[in-house]
Amino acid sequence: MSEIAGSALPRQVADAYVDAYIELDPISGTYLGVAASSRHLPDFSPAGQEARAELARTTLARLDAAERLPGADTDAERRCGRLLRERLMAELAVHEADEGLRTVSNIHSPAHSIREVFTVTPTETDEDWAAVVERLRAVPAALEGYRESLALGLERGLYGGPRATATFIGQLDEWAGDDGAGFFEEFAAAGPAPLRAELDEAAARATKSVAELRDWMREVYAPAVEGAPDIVGRERYARWSRYFNGTDLDLDEAYAYGWSEYHRLLAEMRTEAGKILPGAGPWEALAHLDVHGKHIEGVDEVRTWLQNLMDEAIEALDGTHFELAERVRKVESHIAPPGGAAAPYYTGPSEDFSRPGRTWLPTMGETRFPVYDLVSTWYHEGVPGHHLQLAQWTHVADSLSRYQASIGQVSANCEGWALYAERLMDELGFLPDAERRLGYLDAQMMRACRVIVDIGMHAEMEIPADSPFHPGERWTPDLAQEFFGNHSGRPADFVESELTRYLSMPGQAIGYKLGERAWLLGRENARTAHGDAFDAKAWHMAALSQGPLGLDDLVDELSKL
Repeated sequence: MSEIAGSALPRQVADAYVDAYIELDPISGTYLGVAASSRHLPDFSPAGQEARAELARTTLARLDAAERLPGADTDAERRCGRLLRERLMAELAVHEADEGLRTVSNIHSPAHSIREVFTVTPTETDEDWAAVVERLRAVPAALEGYRESLALGLERGLYGGPRATATFIGQLDEWAGDDGAGFFEEFAAAGPAPLRAELDEAAARATKSVAELRDWMREVYAPAVEGAPDIVGRERYARWSRYFNGTDLDLDEAYAYGWSEYHRLLAEMRTEAGKILPGAGPWEALAHLDVHGKHIEGVDEVRTWLQNLMDEAIEALDGTHFELAERVRKVESHIAPPGGAAAPYYTGPSEDFSRPGRTWLPTMGETRFPVYDLVSTWYHEGVPGHHLQLAQWTHVADSLSRYQASIGQVSANCEGWALYAERLMDELGFLPDAERRLGYLDAQMMRACRVIVDIGMHAEMEIPADSPFHPGERWTPDLAQEFFGNHSGRPADFVESELTRYLSMPGQAIGYKLGERAWLLGRENARTAHGDAFDAKAWHMAALSQGPLGLDDLVDELSKL
C-alpha cells in the first residue's frame, strides 16, 4: 500500500486494503474470483490474526490522511470512508479483546471457512484442479494455526462455549468421515484422472488433519471449557453487536422492540392459522401443514423448484419494481454439503460474474420439503433478498469501490435487506394464500424471537411481566431454547442448531429484525420527503447501489435518496 500513501482518496485507500487483505486471506480472494487465491489458505494462528489487525491499523492511518485531501467530501468518497473506518475499528475492537482465541461455533469458525471455500473453488479445468491440490495440501497448516489460537485462548482463560464445542466436535466427526470418505476425499473424487494420485494423497492428509483437530477438541479443549458459560455477558455482547450491526445499540430498547414485534406477529399468525385450521393456534396449524400442506418430494426436485421460484421472481420484479442488469438476473439453486448448520445460506457472485450467486439448502437428511417453509426463505436468500443486493453491489463496483462491493459488508445491513425483501414480497401480493403467508409470518416470528433470546441470554435480561412465558425470570440458554421451540414451526434439530449459533455468534442474529427496521425507516423517511413523487423502483435501485453501511449510517443515507 505504500505507493498510494499521501495521495489517495478514501476509495483508493479502501481498494488498496482489499488487495492487501486477500494476500492475507485467500479465502476472501476465492469468493471474489481471484484465481491466484485458489492455491492457498489463511494463517489462522495468533500471528496471522495480528498481521490482519496490523493491516487494519495502517489502513486507518492512511484513511486519516485521505479524508483531508481535496475531493474527499463527495458522496462516493464520504460513504466509502465512513464504512471503512467503522468496519476496521469494529474489527480491531474484537481482535484486541482476543475474541479470535476462542472462536468455536457450529456455523462460523476458521474450520468452517476452510471447508466451505472448497464449494466455490473453481474446478472446471485441470489447471483448476492443480490449484485444488495445493489448497488441499494447505489444510493441515491452516487447521493447526486455528488450533494454536484456541490453545493460546485456553492458556489465557478465554474459553469458547461448551455447547458450541460439543456441536463442533460432532461436525468434525462428519467431516472426517470415519465410516467412509471424509468431506475432502469426496470433494477430490470429482477431479481428473491425471491428478488422481495427488488429489487422493492431499485429500487424505486434509481429512487426517480434521480428525486430529477433532481429537484435540474432544480430549483437550472440551474438558478444559467444561463448566464455562455459554453466554458472553453484556460487555462482550456490546462489542460483538457493534461488529455485526455497525452501530452502538441501546440493548434495552432493542430488547423491548423484539417483544413488541413478537406481540404484533403473534396476532397476525393467529388470524392466518384460523384460515388453515379453524380454532387452531399458529404452531398447531403449521404442524398440520407439515403433514397435509403442499410439499416438494425429492432432493433434486426441491432444488429445481427453488430455481424456478427465483427465476419467476426475477421475471415478475424486473422492470416493475427493480431494474436489473442481465448478469444480476442469474442465480443458481444448490443443495448444501452435509455436516453444516441447518439454516439455508447464500454465496455471492465472483467479481466478474463467472461464478454466479448461489443459494444453498441444507436438507438435514430430509427428502420431503413443506412449501410454506421455503417460499419466503428463498425470497430472503435469493430474489429479491441477498442475491439482488450483493450482486448489485458487484455490478456497480466501479462506481462504489471494490471494498464496498466485496469484503466491507455489515451483517445487519445485508440481513436487514433480506428480511425487508420478504416483507416487500408480502406487500406486493406474492404470498396470496394463508399457507404461504403463515410460513412468512413464522419466519418473521423467528427473527423477533432472535432479538428477544439473543439479547436476553447474553445480557441476562428479565422476561417482561406481560410475557406468556416465565414472566419475571431471567433468561438462560435452556429457557431460550424452550421459548424458541414453542414459537417456531421448525423441527427440534433446527431449533437446537439455531440456539447454538446464537450462543457462538452473539449479536449477529438480532441484525435481521433491527436491520429490517432500519430499511423500513429509511424508506418511510424518503417517502415522506418526496410525497406523491416518491418512486419506489427508483428508490430501491438507488438504495441497492449505494453499498453497505452500518445501521445508523444506513438510515441516514436511505432517508436522503
